[in-house]
Amino acid sequence: MAVAVILALLVAVLTPLAVYLAGRTRSASPSPRRGLPPGSLGLPLVGQSLGLLRAMRRNTAERWLQDRIDRYGPVSKLSLFGAPTVFVAGPAANKVVFLSEALAPKQPRSLATIIGRRNVLELVGDDHRRVRGALMQFLRPDMLRRCVGKIDGEVRRHLADRWAGERAVTVLPLMKTLTFDIVATILFGLDRGGIREQLAAAFADMLEGIWSVPLDLPFTAFRRSLRASARARRLLAATVREKKASLEHGRSFPSDDLISYLVSLRHGDGDGGRPLLTEEEIIDNSIVSLTAGHDTSATLMTFMIRHLANDPTTLAAMAQEHDEIGRSKDGGEALTWEDVARMKLTWRVAQETLRMVPPVFGSFRRALDDVDLDGYRIPRGWQVFWAPCVTHMDPAIYHEPIKFEPSRFDSQAAAPPPPPYSFVAFGGGPRICPGMELARVETLVTMHYLVRHFRWRLCRGEKDDTFVRDPLPSPANGLPVELDHVAPLLPVRGDS
Repeated sequence: MAVAVILALLVAVLTPLAVYLAGRTRSASPSPRRGLPPGSLGLPLVGQSLGLLRAMRRNTAERWLQDRIDRYGPVSKLSLFGAPTVFVAGPAANKVVFLSEALAPKQPRSLATIIGRRNVLELVGDDHRRVRGALMQFLRPDMLRRCVGKIDGEVRRHLADRWAGERAVTVLPLMKTLTFDIVATILFGLDRGGIREQLAAAFADMLEGIWSVPLDLPFTAFRRSLRASARARRLLAATVREKKASLEHGRSFPSDDLISYLVSLRHGDGDGGRPLLTEEEIIDNSIVSLTAGHDTSATLMTFMIRHLANDPTTLAAMAQEHDEIGRSKDGGEALTWEDVARMKLTWRVAQETLRMVPPVFGSFRRALDDVDLDGYRIPRGWQVFWAPCVTHMDPAIYHEPIKFEPSRFDSQAAAPPPPPYSFVAFGGGPRICPGMELARVETLVTMHYLVRHFRWRLCRGEKDDTFVRDPLPSPANGLPVELDHVAPLLPVRGDS
């Protein structure tokens, strides 16, 4: 019943949008069917939306997309969420999606409204390059090198508080708690305590409606999420003001955290040294960084733990890698950037996990102008949908794609590497995920301590090969596991 109500509301909300888009598309393209990809737009307004949503809930969405490819090829037209759409798949199409300036990002209205319109996912042109460039300056490797010790401390505190001494834990919610704490420390510079806890509560409430039907009515998830977003924004606005004052009085440095860094940036001398980013842009991009850095990394680590529960060979090899790294840390010293760089097998395991279960199922672009692709025309005003899972599971690219084989990502392996834009878990081109390197570091540090101090197995009755998407993949019941304690965790230096 609840699903039926949601879908009915979805159709009601999108009807005027569909009529508007259809009219605009007709005016922009006098001959809309000439040169279009094969396929069908389906029923008016509904199109293929219900079929895709149903497949995502049943964990058959990859099969649903592959059936389209088998029928129409890697480029086909359909209608999703009230708008004419072109679905594309494969390395060549991925390259066009990532590199073409005529294809701009398009986020669900609910997400854009809740996160804010001045975030890097929404901006285009010079604004996108300015904001993305600011984020990338802080997230570059030589800056993250200074953050490894902070991440190390957050991981060890989390494991000592939430895992040590427990006979069983539920992995996914714990991983979300950990990744939130890491982001709060590295990006926001928030100490443990009141403000961080208030932000965590507001953020959790905000996520509940971020993919909901955008109806701003009492008792809807969207309304609750909007209110939570407002609370989070007030907390971040106060943090921005505090960081600005601290910098002005010399009590902190731009390198301390992302917000401090963004606050410190200025335009060139010719612009009078005015701030490079507005306060709205800093807050919007702090929220999008928290959203992206929280869920995706937590999902990755959860599915790594699930796979390793039934792969003792890979786990043993990882344990050997981490034992060799950890022998010099028996006094409780934090890991270093150089230690993380040695975790090559563990990162290959992470990449293979991302290949098989990419956290992001797919995303949309909108055509700012007509775009040629594979001999077809994507009209201006249409949207483009791409999904990494299709490329990742293509047997022409990855031999036996359903097989978990981390050696695929070994640069020293004898097999030739796959073509460019075949592994797109982090996107690609100018919009490749800015936080990719941060995700790598937090994943490797976390797995180092998990592998050295715990062994785990799935609780009885839990399946090891299924999950649902809502919209990120989630194992059944959040992945409860039983724990064995291999070695005690040493306290973080400076902690009592």
